[in-house]
Amino acid sequence: MLVTGATGGIGLVTARELARQGERVLIVGRDPQKTGRVAGEIGAAGTFLADLSELAQVQRLAAQVREQNGQLDVLINNAGAFYRERQETREGIERTWALNHLSPFLLTRELLPLLRQSAAPRVITVASAAHAMGRLRLDDPEFRRGYGGWAAYAQSKLANILFARELARRERGVLSSSLHPGMVATGFAHNNGGWVSRLYGIVDRFALTPEQGAQTTLHVATAPLTASGRYYSESRETTPAPRRWMTARRWPCGSSVRRTWRT
Repeated sequence: MLVTGATGGIGLVTARELARQGERVLIVGRDPQKTGRVAGEIGAAGTFLADLSELAQVQRLAAQVREQNGQLDVLINNAGAFYRERQETREGIERTWALNHLSPFLLTRELLPLLRQSAAPRVITVASAAHAMGRLRLDDPEFRRGYGGWAAYAQSKLANILFARELARRERGVLSSSLHPGMVATGFAHNNGGWVSRLYGIVDRFALTPEQGAQTTLHVATAPLTASGRYYSESRETTPAPRRWMTARRWPCGSSVRRTWRT
């Protein structure tokens, strides 16, 4: 099982609990020292380093995972973040769109050869109830005009759910799921500093613990599920926002990405 964003928050708890259950867990982090420390503490079977907001690093990560493993049973796309101010990665892509959507899309695509080797592969994408406020700006998904932090975040989480559903349609042998972990005290949005960090410091007092927030991910990773393309919250299958919230009638990716899906 490969878990991204596994050095803190619900990703760490997810990886830790899966390792306790006897699973062979591989974790992905950015900081070498922190990733190594967490791996030792939870008993991870292996570590990988990557800044998942950069697609070149995502591809390098996938290549390393393929080289070192003959198959992959479960991929948990957990890494994600909120950015109040618009930022671009070194590759010139808006950071929210790159990290929250393009990264799990690309990582999943690159790891499909390993997933297809498993008898019962699963891909789990951590989305959010914020998708209900999302609109797909197909003409400007990177918010080059009129950036809003919450609008960008909500769009990325809506894309996560649509991605999970499309993956289920295209890869019938893969159990693909998306989920809302709940409002969890993980340090979410604290990277923005200022009033946003202070606000979420207050919110964290009333939020779920990371242990509570990881329960839905753990359920979807290990429960005897059969239906693919479904959305979960509080460890139960639930219905995402009505279609009227969605502006797109086609898969929200660039044509070059759509063309290269089948590899």
